[in-house]
Amino acid sequence: MVRFVSIAKPYACTMQFQQLQYFVAVAETRHFTRAADLVHVAQPSLSQQIKALERELGADLFLRARGNITLTDAGESLLPLARRILADADTARYEVQELAQLRRGRVRLGATPSVCTGLLPDVLRAFHDRYPGIQLLIEEGGSHDLVRELARGALDLALVVLPLPTPSPALTTVELLREDLVVVSSPDAPRPGGGRRTVRIADLESERLVMFRHGYDLRELTVAACRAEGFEPDFAVEGGEMDAVLGFVRAGLGVAVVPRMIATRSGRGLRVTPLARPGLYRTIALAHRSDVAPPRAARELQRMLLER
Repeated sequence: MVRFVSIAKPYACTMQFQQLQYFVAVAETRHFTRAADLVHVAQPSLSQQIKALERELGADLFLRARGNITLTDAGESLLPLARRILADADTARYEVQELAQLRRGRVRLGATPSVCTGLLPDVLRAFHDRYPGIQLLIEEGGSHDLVRELARGALDLALVVLPLPTPSPALTTVELLREDLVVVSSPDAPRPGGGRRTVRIADLESERLVMFRHGYDLRELTVAACRAEGFEPDFAVEGGEMDAVLGFVRAGLGVAVVPRMIATRSGRGLRVTPLARPGLYRTIALAHRSDVAPPRAARELQRMLLER
């Protein structure tokens, strides 16, 4: 049970975590019956708890029309707060349950797909070897999505690309590494850049690019670099994730700009050509919420990432 007491006036509001859970379920499904199934409770009981919450708060949270459930202004205001309260309570429960020797617990880590492929495997293997009882939950996404998940308490840590799409004072970021980007091509295709040992960004104007999907940090970085040189890149194919992009490059569909770590790990079937100075770089940072300390297991993974 949550009890809110105002120090400015003699007012107290008492609500239950269960009510907030039911409210979030209805808000996300926009359907009382489906929400009841989601939280494993009878629909009349869920409806009664929602009404009790509305009475407690003194405002309707939903507009109820036949076959159409929408949030009121009060409901829209409560939703992010309710999600934060539930996420923080869940995190607190796991934190308290952790044993001193980190024999159990969990870490919710977000990372961009290319970081998952290049940086994380060795660190996660070392972490798992040391703490086999810790459950690792990995979520892949672009930096923008990961920042949003951090802010609402759905992640403990996230590996993001700086600068962030929308800087947030609610997040703390620590720079982890600065990695240069390279051009990969098929060994059977002509060498990009006219056969020189390095490729200039301007040389990419005459190449067909294999491009990542929208929202991918590497896509935004590459397109911005091409536009800075005064041209729009020509896409042979676009919309893939890292593995698909590398596969299309191996097949000779075009060239791609990828992190050196990825190019090195990807093995045979790719020609790697550095970019001419000043080149392109990306900065990877470790981020967490500023207002809540990560759980102990997450702090240990954070230490291992920073000391890697």
